[in-house]
Amino acid sequence: MTTPFLRRRAVITIAAALLAAAGIALGLVLTRSQNPPRVDLPLQQVESLTLPGDSSRFDYASLDADRGLLFIAHLGAGEVIEVDTRSNQVVRTIPDLSSVHGVLAVPSLHRVFATATGANELATIDEDTGQVLRRSPTGDFPDGLAYDPAHGTVWTTNESGGSETVVDAATGAVRGTVKVGDEAGNNAYDPASGQILVAAQGSNELAVIDPVSLTVTRRVPLPGCDHDHGLTLAPDDRIAFVACDGNARLLTLDLTTWQVTGTDEVGQDPDVLAYDSAAHRLYVAAESGWVTVLDNQARHLTVTGRAHLADGAHVVAVDPVTHRTYYPVPHRDGGHPALLTMTATH
Repeated sequence: MTTPFLRRRAVITIAAALLAAAGIALGLVLTRSQNPPRVDLPLQQVESLTLPGDSSRFDYASLDADRGLLFIAHLGAGEVIEVDTRSNQVVRTIPDLSSVHGVLAVPSLHRVFATATGANELATIDEDTGQVLRRSPTGDFPDGLAYDPAHGTVWTTNESGGSETVVDAATGAVRGTVKVGDEAGNNAYDPASGQILVAAQGSNELAVIDPVSLTVTRRVPLPGCDHDHGLTLAPDDRIAFVACDGNARLLTLDLTTWQVTGTDEVGQDPDVLAYDSAAHRLYVAAESGWVTVLDNQARHLTVTGRAHLADGAHVVAVDPVTHRTYYPVPHRDGGHPALLTMTATH
């Protein structure tokens, strides 16, 4: 889900390493590779489920909490893995989803949506059977997903295309495209305002879109953020959380004043965010394998844990009923991919 930026970072890293070998800019390289101070995670592992497929990259995961079904995008294998979290068993794999990145379960529709990034498509999947019902064209490099229940649309973030594709959730017809900038990060539906929010990562802004006119109505600057990619909301508190993968910062944004009200350090290359509305707890999973846990009290975040969980643990999903969190990782026992299930210790 951060592939273009990771390629850019790889070039920077190689160049920096050459300079460091010559004794130039060594301090910069060391600073960039450091993680923030460690704080013990308030998490305990309760399950480890071996997953099918090879030990390639995973991407987003989405949970239908009512049915206890977790859908995991196995990017490297081009398939979605469905897991029954109550029995801790794999239900099925859904193949032929080229370089699948985003996955989003919409329980009210009994549908799962997935971005087949390698084909620039949005796949609509029957949640009951795992059958791919239809495929809709998107922009370049479709990544994250949001669902607008008021208008019955699914929004795909086209990362390198810098746009949003709007798809009718019932028919798969493309309703329109909205340009947000040079690059687009994650998106989210705000139920209070009925607007779509998008991390315009190429300009370090949050783009606010009217879903009726399909136009950007506001651009919110994000001071202190380098390359905003991750995004999730605490809708009841009218705040948004934005992860900046260029400088490992998490911003808290007031959705009534459009002002940044807080900044926290997280693990290097933060990626996926998951918010437990019932527990008022935010999880930030990073490419570095670090997970940061933050508690939301009176619309202010406090870091309650921040440490390395597992290599490749850059994806997290949370169950708002059991408060368990789920982390698919490419290498675990015996080198096989696995799903780690964690419970909160406090």
